[in-house]
Amino acid sequence: MSFSQQQQSDQGLALVYPRPAGSMDEVYAPDGSIRSHWEYLLDSLNVLGSETLNERQRKAERILRDDGATYTLSSGSLASHTWGLDPIPLLIGSEEWSQIETGLSERAELLDLLLKDIYGPRELLRNGILPAELLYSHSGFLRPCQDIKLKGNNQLILHSADMVRGADGNMVIIADRTQTPSGAGYALENRTVMRRVFPSLFRDSHVHRLSLFFTTLRHTLTRLAPAGNLTNGDLPSIVILTPGAYSETYFEHTYLANYLGYPLVQGGDLTVRNGYVWMKSLDGLTRVDVILRRVDDNYCDPVELRSDSRLGVPGLLEVVRSGRVVVANPMGSSVLENTALMKYMPKISQFFLGHELQLASATTYWCGDPGDLSHVLANIDKLVIKRCARRAGEFSVFGCDLSASERQELIERIRLNPLHYTAQEYIAPSNAPSWHKGTMQSRPSVLRSFSVAGEGSYSVMPGGMTRVGIATDSRLISNQLGSFSKDTWVLASEPEKQLTLQVVPGGESINQIHQYTTLPSRMVENLFWMGRYSERADAAIRLMRTVFVQLNSAVILPSGAERLLLRAVSEVTLTLPGFTKDNLELLRKPEPELLSVITDAQRTGSVKASLISMLNCAEEVKELLSADIQRIINDIRDELNGLENAVTRGMASAPEETLDPLISALLALSGLYQDSMFRGLGWRFLQIGRRLEKAQQVASLLRHLLVPVHVDPSEPLALESALLSTEALNTYRRRFRAETNIVSGLGLLLIDRSNPRSLIYQLDKLFKDLSELPSRSKGPELSRNQRLVLEISTAVRLADMQAMAVVDEKLQSRVQLDKLLRQVQQRLNETAVAVSEDYFDHTGGPQQLVNTGLNSEL
Repeated sequence: MSFSQQQQSDQGLALVYPRPAGSMDEVYAPDGSIRSHWEYLLDSLNVLGSETLNERQRKAERILRDDGATYTLSSGSLASHTWGLDPIPLLIGSEEWSQIETGLSERAELLDLLLKDIYGPRELLRNGILPAELLYSHSGFLRPCQDIKLKGNNQLILHSADMVRGADGNMVIIADRTQTPSGAGYALENRTVMRRVFPSLFRDSHVHRLSLFFTTLRHTLTRLAPAGNLTNGDLPSIVILTPGAYSETYFEHTYLANYLGYPLVQGGDLTVRNGYVWMKSLDGLTRVDVILRRVDDNYCDPVELRSDSRLGVPGLLEVVRSGRVVVANPMGSSVLENTALMKYMPKISQFFLGHELQLASATTYWCGDPGDLSHVLANIDKLVIKRCARRAGEFSVFGCDLSASERQELIERIRLNPLHYTAQEYIAPSNAPSWHKGTMQSRPSVLRSFSVAGEGSYSVMPGGMTRVGIATDSRLISNQLGSFSKDTWVLASEPEKQLTLQVVPGGESINQIHQYTTLPSRMVENLFWMGRYSERADAAIRLMRTVFVQLNSAVILPSGAERLLLRAVSEVTLTLPGFTKDNLELLRKPEPELLSVITDAQRTGSVKASLISMLNCAEEVKELLSADIQRIINDIRDELNGLENAVTRGMASAPEETLDPLISALLALSGLYQDSMFRGLGWRFLQIGRRLEKAQQVASLLRHLLVPVHVDPSEPLALESALLSTEALNTYRRRFRAETNIVSGLGLLLIDRSNPRSLIYQLDKLFKDLSELPSRSKGPELSRNQRLVLEISTAVRLADMQAMAVVDEKLQSRVQLDKLLRQVQQRLNETAVAVSEDYFDHTGGPQQLVNTGLNSEL
């Protein structure tokens, strides 16, 4: 008996995929036999057994989580969940795929011709093939885009199509995506995970690779660049425009930016100046030649399109019209997503190509046609009702699922606006094997594949992304509703030659490659604030741990000492008024306020609010973070989800223990900043943010613990708490071996360069990091931010610890220490503002391209 047979025997289970009755199935032929290209996969899964397959599924989930692969559901919230991947792929034979590929390429060619006609001569309208109402009533038709033409033969650069296998076994198109086709990045992530989880199975199956699709995309974007923008053989500057971290497919945007090597930008990162589009980068303004957009048409330009949009670039359409920047897909291409066009596809194909399309579309009725309207209303319980223009959060309506009142309400809506509705004959998707709750089950499947314009024709991604229904009888199959995805394997007869996106030797110079490393200022600013928020949270957690330890010590604290500690919590975290107000009840029962300072996400300065802000910044720059950093980020997010319950339960006994996992995670993050990030400008600004915040927190801690002086014996406890919060207590005891002394304590916390948490250590590191930034001054003098840091650093170095420890008996305060620390905090704030103004703020807005003839003095 072989090892694999023994393994299967030990598990005592043979995986069985039952054939669903009365429906098309991907595995079984009509005669009930298993299709030949499925046999090896099913046999291999059978050998693995259910326990191993469950373990592989868990491993895939961990990889997806660690990669930060997320998708935002349409539940009305902004919460994202980890991308769902079914561990059983969908298989398509090479011969069948060849026919599908030809049909998809042909369809993309036809849609390209249609797009050219709609924004060009409109021959289809002139010849009566398309009703004018169909075109002009659709929100995707943008009149400002008339006669805009991209360089080259194709206007439609990317196209994706959703298709299902019909009852005759042939694929049928049920939807086209042409505005910002999504899913290609998720398909690539699915493939990456499956290759890691099933390496032998993938290798032995000879699966067609996806590299050629992305190679073609990159070459096409390069060719699209306006020739007038480039000189001396420069490579074009290409960016990916995203709506931001709240987009449901934001992970895909970051993933493609990493894979293709392009900067990921938001609308605010770009500006129009002197007739060109520029990216706001640390080097100033960098001209942009090509924009691969993930922002919907109407939101791309608030000047000419949707005026309330904050996602686009004011004046972008005017620069596109002048030919000085290229946007792919072109604005206005969402008009091709009008489902009513499917009704006219046969006629359009005959007009442009002279023959029928190889891949048929689902039978479609447009309610703007009186005959179709009558048919739809009479048969609404048998049809799938769709809007001509998609709306966020809206899905297809299946007439058979509606009650009588719901059906009547839908009929009234259609009658009121018939131009805006279509209906399709329902095509039951074919079933495919899916791994669900430890068993192989049948689920309906929809395949989405992708096409990209090449030099001669369209290149089709082999396979694509398959989605499977939540239940056996699911009609709506959408990731927005929680459907899982599958990797789609197109099986080759022999191993394929491997392709990558790596530069061909001699194809690009080092200088040309270097220009892709330019970062938008927004991303660098988010790294800066990511560093600040992480240190802010760290300081707050350490102070809270110290306060819990002191309040729960065996010795009853003097009232003045307890009040000093509690007031420091509010002052250092800035969760005011908190313990700063004279509220005796709050001081007698401080636990609710302390709990709020830790867990109230809506309270600025709380531990949770600071960590959430850090996570939000990390989300904006996730393409710059290593896999290890992403794992720690996920761990922190998990800890936050259960933080309130953990701290509430722990209040009765050693509450500081509940904060230790967060401290450990932040320490791991700090270590990874040092070991897993390249020493580029992004890392430098992250460090500047950390040093600024650490210095601020040390100064604030000392001001509120050591400046006030009380008559009761709270002085040693205040110094001890300061040392404990900065992890310096043990060092102090080993070094001085005496009772706590304010002079030596101040020396250790203020001017001891061997203490990595001292104020002078932070200022030294901050000055060094600032000196590494690109200079904004024209001469050899120090920059404004360097001068500010040097001023306070010098003041700290020159400080006399004896003088700092002197108490003004009348004011009951260390006045000299307070003056020094106030100056430190003020100059650090000014430094942060100077850094922002010098590197993050690019003032000025879009400028017009033409002279209007109006007197500028009027």
